[in-house]
Amino acid sequence: MSTPLYTALRTFADTQPLRMHMPGHKGKPLPLSELSAAAQLDFTELPPTGDLFAGEGPIVEAEALWAKTCGVDACLFLTGGSTQGVLSALTLACPPGSAVLMDRACHRSAYHALVLLDLEPVYLFRPWLEEEQVPGPISPDAVEAALQNRPDIKAVFLTSPNYYGVRCDLPEIARVCHAHGARLVVDGAHGAHFPFLGLSELSVPDLTVLSAHKTLPAPGQSALLLANGFSSAQLRRVGCIYGSSSPSYPMMAALDAVREALTGELGLDYAEAAAQVVTLRQNFPSLTAKTLLLDPTRFVLTCDDGFGVKAALEELGVYPEMADARHVVFILTCADGKPEFARLTNALRTVLEGRPAPASLPPVPPPPTPQSVLRPREAFFSPIETIPLSQAEGRVCAAQVAPYPPGVPVIAPGELVTKKTIAYLSQIGYNMEKDTAVIRA
Repeated sequence: MSTPLYTALRTFADTQPLRMHMPGHKGKPLPLSELSAAAQLDFTELPPTGDLFAGEGPIVEAEALWAKTCGVDACLFLTGGSTQGVLSALTLACPPGSAVLMDRACHRSAYHALVLLDLEPVYLFRPWLEEEQVPGPISPDAVEAALQNRPDIKAVFLTSPNYYGVRCDLPEIARVCHAHGARLVVDGAHGAHFPFLGLSELSVPDLTVLSAHKTLPAPGQSALLLANGFSSAQLRRVGCIYGSSSPSYPMMAALDAVREALTGELGLDYAEAAAQVVTLRQNFPSLTAKTLLLDPTRFVLTCDDGFGVKAALEELGVYPEMADARHVVFILTCADGKPEFARLTNALRTVLEGRPAPASLPPVPPPPTPQSVLRPREAFFSPIETIPLSQAEGRVCAAQVAPYPPGVPVIAPGELVTKKTIAYLSQIGYNMEKDTAVIRA
């Protein structure tokens, strides 16, 4: 096995060292027995264990193996999820106060970066696909046109794949960006499994963020920042700004182990999940690869009432990732075998029996185009008041209104709350009297 970090931690723990250091459990059983085994590997920065942000020890070796697996120059382990990665990547790519060409359908962490770095967002709006009723991919032509219109922009931030598994043509977009002297930064949080499916597109951006915990057998918050043209030292320098000075060694060991499990002798495999998703797409109305470039393991059911179908499935003990008015999203991974797919198939047949066909229903409109009034940082740090959304028309938002999942803001700091905005939020399930908005006073 090639697991330098896990092996170093296991070897050190086996020496039964006298732990006169944090963490306070000293490697002994925890009050939660389910987590007790991991306590043996839960060390702090010591000579045998290395230091994440000092660039030494077995952590560096484990990161190098991930970089090689993903086909990039450098990798940084993240224990603060993709949020830590997005903040770090945009800090590397964007000088404070500069403009960034940004996919409007980005996770809320990217909007936090706008505030922290005082960035000016120039938005790329995804085309609304009427037949599929989802936002489509950002095209290379759209990026080309935007960079020609704003030659001062030197960083482009996109999400690929998104919650629906929709992928952008990242190799071609990277070519466009580099032709304009701009860096491509990608939130690939939902694509951490791509390298193990033979998909190399996430190796081409200058900076890519992967959430291991979203689609790999890894614990919550474990993630990776990949880089081309940046050194490991540069990644550590910004990563420590947004990450804890006491990162979790069990989480980092898990990152080390999951890579080995998917490339080594354990033989965890995504081929079965991809094959099963093909069958699901054939048997149920869904987004398909015939019309879109999709994640091979993301199943997106199309239906008459996504929220109702999700609730009915949950009554049967089946819990999807998310739903919208016309879709239910399921994340399938190498941890799902034939019994799980059979149970999902049976539950879908039970819940969908007798429901109207999605094609016979009126379309659901896309989110309204936002109206920007102030820079995000100025709005966020303004004096504020909190009021019901129903009373916010005509006011400037000072914080995000971002349904989660998918965590994409309908309104972001500095944008005007309009009648269309309020109507859309009501349509997607917000309680307009109970749910509130943080408004610039």
